[in-house]
Amino acid sequence: MTSSKLVALAARIERFPIAGSFTISRGAKTEAVTVVAEVSRGGLTGRGECVPYPRYGETPEATLAAIQAMQGAVAGGLTRQALQAAMPPGAARNALDCALIDLEAKAAGLRAWNLLDRPVPGERTTAYTISLGAPEAMAAATAKAAHRPLLKIKLGGDGDTQRIAAVRRAAPESQLIVDANEAWTEANLEHNLAACAAAGVTLVEQPLPSGKDEALARIKRPLAVCADESVHDRSSLAPLRERYDAVNIKLDKTGGLTEALAMADAAQALGFEIMIGCMVATSLSMAPAMLVTPQARFVDLDGPLLLARDRDHGLRYDASLVYPPDASLWG
Repeated sequence: MTSSKLVALAARIERFPIAGSFTISRGAKTEAVTVVAEVSRGGLTGRGECVPYPRYGETPEATLAAIQAMQGAVAGGLTRQALQAAMPPGAARNALDCALIDLEAKAAGLRAWNLLDRPVPGERTTAYTISLGAPEAMAAATAKAAHRPLLKIKLGGDGDTQRIAAVRRAAPESQLIVDANEAWTEANLEHNLAACAAAGVTLVEQPLPSGKDEALARIKRPLAVCADESVHDRSSLAPLRERYDAVNIKLDKTGGLTEALAMADAAQALGFEIMIGCMVATSLSMAPAMLVTPQARFVDLDGPLLLARDRDHGLRYDASLVYPPDASLWG
């Protein structure tokens, strides 16, 4: 093997402060902790970023170790296709999958969407997240963002009907998505859904805990309901058809863009609407997800907007419009 064919893998943990704090039903955080994978060959380097998520038993340290354990396979010429079987879905595979795509696109002199034979992504309106808090605090935060056309409202159980009413009063013109992050119960499900419908909410995301969401199939849903924690990759789609109307595809759950695109195709074939979502992360995490946006009704790629600073060459945001990545960032 000549030196131009040698492949090297590097990975590291990076931290980015959040502007204020980010609060959902499971807690609050003040920084985004990401893991970056870099695959280099012939003077070119492909990058991918992931966010390990404690909800799925992931930590930055374990994710970093999982990526580093692939050094031998990468040096031996591991392909994106082989990666799908070599690692399980999750954050670690996402970073490595996106790095391999980035490197492959650079080596071919193509943009990633041309390389993968996908539609060219255009600018899209992204949701903007309002963190969970007291109704008055959420209304104040919403009032500052009321100019944005699409808001994602984090709810958390008791008091959610008051929260959503307060938010709607503060943003009478915005389209609203509600995300309960598994915090509702079968006992309050229909009451909370009715309150959301009365407030003109467009979509409710993951109201019940994953694995305990059977009630969604037994009730008449007054508005569309989207799976998040209940859906991960293609294998989890079919059992959800009676419970959900939409699925939230996140690259950190699917284990990369390769599976995310296949999942989007499969979800559409099953009749699901698609949301492309994200964890709180930098533009390097959002960039590959932009390739799913042509198939998505809802785009929730506001991670960099929630940070105190993004990385260099970040995505362009014009108010709530997000634009495809420049090649200097990814793909």
